[in-house]
Amino acid sequence: MTLVIGILTRNIQGWNTQELIKAGIREGCRVIPFKWNNVISYISSNDIKFKIVLKDFEIDIVNEIDSIIVRPIGKCSLDQAIYRMDLLHVLQDLGVEVINKPWAIEIASDKFRTLYLLRKHGLPVPKTLVTENARLASRFTSKLIGNEIVIKPMFGSRGFGIFKLKLSDFNEIVWRIVNDLTYLKQVVYIQKFIEHKGYDIRLFVIDNQVIAGMYRIATFDWKTNIAKGGKPKPLNKIPNELQEIAVKACKVIDCEIAGVDVLEINGDYYILEVNSQPGWKGLQQVTKVNIAKEIIKYIKSKIKK
Repeated sequence: MTLVIGILTRNIQGWNTQELIKAGIREGCRVIPFKWNNVISYISSNDIKFKIVLKDFEIDIVNEIDSIIVRPIGKCSLDQAIYRMDLLHVLQDLGVEVINKPWAIEIASDKFRTLYLLRKHGLPVPKTLVTENARLASRFTSKLIGNEIVIKPMFGSRGFGIFKLKLSDFNEIVWRIVNDLTYLKQVVYIQKFIEHKGYDIRLFVIDNQVIAGMYRIATFDWKTNIAKGGKPKPLNKIPNELQEIAVKACKVIDCEIAGVDVLEINGDYYILEVNSQPGWKGLQQVTKVNIAKEIIKYIKSKIKK
C-alpha cells in the first residue's frame, strides 16, 4: 500500500517543499503538496469532512492522507492563525499524523513560552525581559538585562524585525521603539545581546538525533540568519554536549523535526531558538546528509509503527 504524504505549505514551488516532493517520490510515496486555502472544513449535524480542493480533483484528508508535513505557516491574521492551528489539532485527533505536532508548532512559534520551558528544564538561554508596559521596560531593562540589548518580535523568524541597541547611546531611540510597540498593542521582548564572534550554530534534529549541523557566519552585520545574508560553513564534528542540549530542547517542546539555534561563548552554550518548521537550504550546501530524504524516511518508519 502506497504511503500518502501531504505537504501543507505556503509556497508549493519553494525549495524545501520541492526537495520533500522529490524525496517522497524516490521513497515510493505519493506526495500531495497543498496550501491552507486549498482546504475546506465541513461540519453538519451528521457529517464531518475535511477536503483538499485542487484544480481538477478533491482529496478527503482524513481518509486518503497518512501524514502531513507542515511547512512555515507564514504571515496571517489572528483568525487565520487560530483556524489553522485548530485544523491541525482536529486532523491529528482524527488520526492523520501531523509533523510537527500542533502543540509543538504552537509552543515553538511563541518565543516567550519556548524560553520559559527551556529554562524550566535547566537549559541555558539568554537573559530576557517581557512586558506590555513601556515604562516598566525602560525602568528595568538596564537593571535586569544590561546595556546591550536585542529587541525582538514575540512571533517571527528569519531575523526580521530584530534590533540591536546600546542603552547608554540610544536611550531615546530605545524608548521610542518600546513606546511605539506598546502603543500598537505589541508585547515588548528584550533580550541580552550576547557578544559572539560573528557566527552561531544551527543543528538539525530528527527523532531525537542530531543528523546535521552548520556554522552560520554573519556577513553584513551581527545577524547570522541565512535569510539575512548569513553564510553556511560545515560543522562536521558536533560535540556530544551540544547534541545533548539540542535534543533535550526538542524533547521539552515535543518537536520531532526541528532546527535548533545555539550560541557558543567561551565554551558555554545558549539556546536562541527552536524552529519547528525549519528550512535547510543553507545547511544542505555544507552537509552530505540528504535532509529531505531523512525526513521522509522518518515519517515512513513512524507510519509503519
